[in-house]
Amino acid sequence: MSALQPVLSALYRYPVKSMRGQSLTASPVGPLGLPFDRMWMVADPSGRFVTGREYPELVLIDAIPTDRGVTLSTPGRPELFVPNEAFSRPIPVTVWGDSFSAWEGATEADDWISDYIGARLSFLWTGAETARRVRVDPAVPLSFADGYPLLIIGQASLDDLSARVGRPLAMERFRPNLVVSGAEAFAEDGWTRIRIGESSFRIAKPCERCVFTTVDPDTGRKGLDQEPLRTLAKYRKTPAGVIFGQNVIAEGATELVVGMAVEVLE
Repeated sequence: MSALQPVLSALYRYPVKSMRGQSLTASPVGPLGLPFDRMWMVADPSGRFVTGREYPELVLIDAIPTDRGVTLSTPGRPELFVPNEAFSRPIPVTVWGDSFSAWEGATEADDWISDYIGARLSFLWTGAETARRVRVDPAVPLSFADGYPLLIIGQASLDDLSARVGRPLAMERFRPNLVVSGAEAFAEDGWTRIRIGESSFRIAKPCERCVFTTVDPDTGRKGLDQEPLRTLAKYRKTPAGVIFGQNVIAEGATELVVGMAVEVLE
């Protein structure tokens, strides 16, 4: 039995899919994940989601959410507040093969993002209540996140990868919600259920990683050396893909505070 005591060492949310995340010191959490996490996204004219895979510059846009809407900003451009009521029309959208209804109509935001990226794009909102559900567990609501409400990564796992790549890597490259310190590298791969605060969390499945991990969150550019994906593929490749981090579902609601103990239940 390990003598290490895992603790929650960081919390992140990403209000707009692929835009810059926010580091939090505390947050409520529930089956939908963290409030405002990936409640907005960018799509092409057909309603198919687009991300930093196609447009890495998206990571340079800040998105600050409130109950009334979201404010977009990036250096050299006037900031834009996008109120929820601007989203006036339901539209069919697709995220990783999931088809569901979301909301469009924020034309000022469509223009702002399209001008910045240099391609015609739409800005979408989940709506006050998301119509999407986790594919393998339809009782669990889901925002515009890839497939699950939460992602957990161990700090030691990132440290191991950074050592292999030969330079420190920012955790923001991997866009986790929960970061755990005080556990061995890749300990999270062996967890089935954990408890933080007053809620248990189910580890649903490993997270397959893509070229988005090669985008530097500070410059918005893909690394020409294809790192860290190239190194990950050497020792983290499975039949499902290159694995780093675990997808998670909260089994109840609680308040998370950085520094809380993480209890491994199974």
